This record gives sequence, C-alpha cells and structure tokens, in this order.
Amino acid sequence: MVAQAQDSLPRPRGLLVDLDGVVYIGERPIPGAAEFFARLRERGVPFVLITNNSTQTPAQFVEKLARMGIRVHTEEVLSSAEATGAYLARVARPGARVYLIGEAGLRAALAARGFQEDERRPEVVAVGLDRAFDYRKLTLAIRAVQAGAQLIGANPDVTLPTEEGDAPGSGAFLAAISAATGVQPTIVGKPEPTMLEYGASQLGLLPAEVGVVGDRLDTDILGAKRAGMVAILVLTGVASQADLERSSIQPDLVVDDLPGLGAWLLG
Repeated sequence: MVAQAQDSLPRPRGLLVDLDGVVYIGERPIPGAAEFFARLRERGVPFVLITNNSTQTPAQFVEKLARMGIRVHTEEVLSSAEATGAYLARVARPGARVYLIGEAGLRAALAARGFQEDERRPEVVAVGLDRAFDYRKLTLAIRAVQAGAQLIGANPDVTLPTEEGDAPGSGAFLAAISAATGVQPTIVGKPEPTMLEYGASQLGLLPAEVGVVGDRLDTDILGAKRAGMVAILVLTGVASQADLERSSIQPDLVVDDLPGLGAWLLG
C-alpha cells in the first residue's frame, strides 16, 4: 500500500524510526520488528530510534527493547529529552540554571550537559511529561517565565494514551504556562524538525537521504515533511487508512508494518 509510486520514491540511506506504535505498543513488540532491525544491520542501513517520550533515558529504552528481543545501542536512541539537552547546549549559556518539569530522562539529559537545576532564579524553564506535576510546579514555572526565563518544551503532546484512557501530556502543562504568561514555548520534539535534524546528524546523512518511520500523521509525518525527509507511515499504531483519506497531511509512502517497509527498502 503506497501513497506514491515506489519507482519514483528514492530509497532512504538511513532511517529514523518512531517507537510506540511502530516497534512496540506498551510492553508488547509489534510482530516482525526484531527481524526488521536485524535485516537493517545485515544490509548496513543505519538507523536511530526516535521518540517524543521524555521520561526515560536511552539506557532504559535499550533495556526495554532488549526484553523484546531487539538489540540496540544507547547511541541509536534519540528521545525528546536528549534532543532538548542538545538544543539547550547549543543555545543556552554553559551551566545555565534550569527549572525542570519532567522525569528521569529529561533530568539526566540536562545534567549530562552541565545544566544546573534551580527553581529560584532559572534562566530556562524546560518542560517534559511529569506525572508529579502540581499547582506548585505550575506556579514556579509561570513566575520564572514572567521574570524572563526561556520556555522550552520537549514535545507538544497534549495527551498521553494509557490503558485507562488519555492522560495529560507535557503539551497540556505548556498550554497552562502559556495561557498564564502569554509566552509560546520553543518545541524541540516532533512535529518540529529540531529532533529529526539531530537524528539525521547522528546518522551522518543529509535530511533528504533520511526516512522517518512513524504511525502518527500529526507528529511523525508532519515532522518529516517539515524537516525535508522521506515520510513513511506504518499502519500498526494510531493512524488508520480512514485517517489518511481525510487528512491534509500525506506521507510519501504507506506500508502495513515494518516487515512491509523492509520488503520495499531492502527487497
């Protein structure tokens, strides 16, 4: 199933592969995922696993994937937390003071780059998913932004799907801070191109040489389009064929799953 003739679409030289809905759903691997990555390695096709999830470290993602029989290295994982750390290392003062709303992944990414957590006089407010978010944290973030701190969002996801239904995501926290301050955040994760551009750099490839593999039209596919990369939709996660037919966001290629992508990419 393709959105464009296969012959007219250049094969990417490397891939940025989303995790949830593409490689696994929760703790369950999607059939064929392990074999797909094994084939990429056999053929020498480089890949980086990308995720808007800012709560875990690369090592934690590696451990989770290992439990599913998928062997990857920490340098092959790029989360929105790691991308946020890289972005701040480029634009902020070395050792800048940061008020952090987030969990282990974002905390580790910022600490590894020398940023100092400071809730009293922060220069930056960095926001990711924080399941301990409360009124006090919201108040401190608002006051910091009002005082001139830069507002950075690891990702704009307003909801987080759970087994019980949707829960608030980091985008909901950012919306509350923006509503109170009138300040719009700088977003690092998908659908903004920043994280994808970092991923292409890790692959050592130009954006046009990279394929982004995802299951969401509004983040993965839109992000790929904004970054000038090949947009590849798999139908194992959020987006359905019906969604595709009524959306203005269109991928370059549609496949049923990762094995289907492997058949097109690797033959």
